[in-house]
Amino acid sequence: MLNNLIRKAMKNKAYIIPFAGLKDEKHTFTYQIDDTFFESIENALIRKGNFNVTLELDKKERMMIADFRIKGIAVLECDRCNTPMEQEIDKEYQLIYKFGTEEYDDETLITIYPEEYELDVSQDILELINVSIPFKNTHKEGMCDQEAIKILNEYLLVEESDDEDFEEENEEEIDPRWEGLKDFNKGLRDN
Repeated sequence: MLNNLIRKAMKNKAYIIPFAGLKDEKHTFTYQIDDTFFESIENALIRKGNFNVTLELDKKERMMIADFRIKGIAVLECDRCNTPMEQEIDKEYQLIYKFGTEEYDDETLITIYPEEYELDVSQDILELINVSIPFKNTHKEGMCDQEAIKILNEYLLVEESDDEDFEEENEEEIDPRWEGLKDFNKGLRDN
């Protein structure tokens, strides 16, 4: 249901490919994705960004193979100091649109039903940009807002300490049933 709401909100003819009229060969489409693209989506992971998306669509009799190249910059919040930062993205992805009625568990296989004659790639572009975002987004060392870091450090509940010091201080509190797991974890760190 959420995907349908997003698709309706993003309905824009610029992202619609009328594949029924395309010859069985490769076709290239380019898209300029900017802030207005992201602003049209409620609760978007990215609120600002500028991307060039190139889509090479290879139409065949029973499927279309879509090779996406996403290159650009997303403006995100730094995970360390919570101030805006630019995250460069340059990724390639492949999706396969298969004609038919069969549903697939594989996220790269998308069903195109017999009654459909056009393809809206806006949702696919959004999802591919979202999965391109690294898990952790931080400024380069020394580039964080030092005033924000200073304020955050004032409110830290636990002071940072060496893991071994923490373990030694809290050895009395460790349940003996967990002792084997502690030794296992220590062995992993040593390797």
